[in-house]
Amino acid sequence: MKIRKAVGAIVFQKNEYLLIHKVKSSNNNEEIIGHWDFPKGGVEELDKDLESAILRELKEETGSTNYRIINRFETKICFSFPKAHKYDSQETVMFYVEYLGNREDLKPRDKEIDIVRFFDKDELIGALYHEETHKFLNEVFNKI
Repeated sequence: MKIRKAVGAIVFQKNEYLLIHKVKSSNNNEEIIGHWDFPKGGVEELDKDLESAILRELKEETGSTNYRIINRFETKICFSFPKAHKYDSQETVMFYVEYLGNREDLKPRDKEIDIVRFFDKDELIGALYHEETHKFLNEVFNKI
């Protein structure tokens, strides 16, 4: 079984949470119906650890390096890929990360993403697209 290792972040500033609007598939770069998600991405060989992987992903997806990792969640986001995919499933280690900037540096640098935006806690669940992410957020919501 081929498992893709990935990282993701619940990024907060005061009482708001950062989401990215994804418009292309990372698998084959084809356009998809846009959806909101937490910044996430695959761990690469050059990443020295999971913390450096999430900081790299945040820079790629939001354009900013103004982040401070608060902690790593024990719960992972896990799901299976369709049969045609090169991996069978994905395990995403999630981090709780504080954004320290003034928001002027937030510009997507990744062609998969067209918007970086903050949402308040009440909007968050409604904005998120993936069922696995909903389940994860419901599990950790009282911890953030």
